[in-house]
Amino acid sequence: MGEADTGCSLTDSDIACAETPHAVERSAVMDFWDFFWLLVWSFFFVAYLMVLFQVLGDLFRDDMSGWFKALWVVALIVVPFLTLLIYLVVRGRGMAERQASSVREMRAQSDAHIRDVAGTGSAADQIASAKALLDSGAITTAEFEQLKQKALA
Repeated sequence: MGEADTGCSLTDSDIACAETPHAVERSAVMDFWDFFWLLVWSFFFVAYLMVLFQVLGDLFRDDMSGWFKALWVVALIVVPFLTLLIYLVVRGRGMAERQASSVREMRAQSDAHIRDVAGTGSAADQIASAKALLDSGAITTAEFEQLKQKALA
């Protein structure tokens, strides 16, 4: 088949001038390896974004001067991969220590909040609360005695 039969010139792309319709369909369909590499590159891109946001968070959590922070941010914009690697090598240990400190502080705040909300007071407070429930008729005498024994245990 020549130019007259297909309407293609020598400068047209191979896909546009393909003689079989299967070749055109093949270019629009993703095969297994295309999908595999898409997954691999997507994983690396998401991993890169996670490390980038960790580093940015650490930059603003640290107590270095504003000019050094700005310098790191500009370097992250201009040469992102190299800057991330340098930051992780040079400041990685401090980054881990700051993260661990932050986690301990958040856990202490969470534990304090849970203790406040749970309202575990003294045995006398629990018995007084149970007595108020008994007086209001919300619980029976047997339930009051159970709560009293539980508070004293």
